[in-house]
Amino acid sequence: MKTEHTPRTEAAEGTGPGSPDASDRRTADSGNTDRRPAHRRDLIAAAAGVVLVTAAILIGHAVQNRTGTLQVRWPPLLASWDPHLGPGTPAALAMAVLVIAYGPPLAARLSWRALLTAAWAGSAAWVFSMALIDGWYRGVERRLTTKHEYLRVIDRFEDIPATLRDFTDHIVIGEPGNWPAHVAGHPPGATLTFVWLDRIGLGGGAWAAVWCVVVGSSAVLAALITVRVLADEHLARRAAPFLVLAPAAVWAGVSADGYFTAVAAWSVALLALAATRRVRFPAVAAVGGGLLFGWTCYLSYGLGLMAAVLLAVLVLARTARPVVPFLLGALVVPAAFTLAGFNWWTAYHLLVERYYQGAGGVRPYAYWVWANLACAVLAAGLAAVAGVRRSASYAPGAVRALRTGTAAPAQRLALLVLAALVALLAADLSGMSKAETERIWQPFLLWLLPAAALLPTRTARYWLVASVVPALLINHLLWTGW
Repeated sequence: MKTEHTPRTEAAEGTGPGSPDASDRRTADSGNTDRRPAHRRDLIAAAAGVVLVTAAILIGHAVQNRTGTLQVRWPPLLASWDPHLGPGTPAALAMAVLVIAYGPPLAARLSWRALLTAAWAGSAAWVFSMALIDGWYRGVERRLTTKHEYLRVIDRFEDIPATLRDFTDHIVIGEPGNWPAHVAGHPPGATLTFVWLDRIGLGGGAWAAVWCVVVGSSAVLAALITVRVLADEHLARRAAPFLVLAPAAVWAGVSADGYFTAVAAWSVALLALAATRRVRFPAVAAVGGGLLFGWTCYLSYGLGLMAAVLLAVLVLARTARPVVPFLLGALVVPAAFTLAGFNWWTAYHLLVERYYQGAGGVRPYAYWVWANLACAVLAAGLAAVAGVRRSASYAPGAVRALRTGTAAPAQRLALLVLAALVALLAADLSGMSKAETERIWQPFLLWLLPAAALLPTRTARYWLVASVVPALLINHLLWTGW
């Protein structure tokens, strides 16, 4: 097959023989009779994402104006038109410029520990600056204290065991003292987090917001560690700027879903460390991963779908050794809640009933089953869309190579990304995620972002711009829900 450049040009651009980009291109093009450059197909994938979003906006506004059944003011997003600036505007713009300009070379040069520290700090700064575009009170302090949120019921958990025993009695609308939307829509682990913060003196919306942002931003570290041990460090470093400047920061700042994302991500990371035996005590890491997965399932009912990503970790590591300690750890949280009187399955079925009592019973599945994906494009960014395209093209060869233990790092990363995509699509098809997926799907979207590492190094800055600019526009032009 003819090459697109001379060897000298390829080497100069970081895409020559033996380089990751060259390897990735060969993998993507193997068995593919279409000889157009891979970057052109990346652009086509990104353009398809733009078309999907545009269609969701135009069709969504037409449906909403005609019937009102979408139950959102600015479809496909749960948002309203509200052009504004705020104290976070200069900080957000500065963060975007600095990471775009210096992020890729710094990620390549820093020591691994320094990179992790910088990535966590950078992610937290990005999320906080995006939240502060709406101002301190409206964008941070008040976010988790509105009528739908967890902090509105802190006083009802004075006797935690008694509240857990009666929790399911207040899920369905019409029951006395039914829970606010977010409390009813999640297992009690979510609310208990804020109850415990209040008990240790960190009560109120400001502390809750800080918790969600600081803990939530650590998901970047979990993703980087996972990519490093399952693929390689080079790809993890290339993914770092895209994880730091995640467009989902629009909704992570501040939302409890950012916190949920981190818990789920660390469950994956600990299992990956145990499966690859990259820690001194793999069994302990596996138990820890199981504990966090158990807690994840009691933060959000839908996050049981993270099992697809966890299974991918075991497949990529080609081992089942951590399964037993992981499962033992995973049983601890369900056992504790069950003994305390909370029945997860009963609560879930009551939640389904409540879901269809409200907006979920009105919103048309025929629109949201594809418009949800438009929300995902906005929250993950166009770089992730192009990266997922590359991941899909790698899949056939990756599966064959994995069977023989010869899978290249890029192929292993591609399979991890596609596992997260499978979880996301399962959530979409379930019909229990009609709208608001830009916020709800953050735990799945996190694992699509590293796919940007599969794009050529020389194009990294362009893809960062393509993902960041829409996020900044959304945060400045719209008032996003929750």
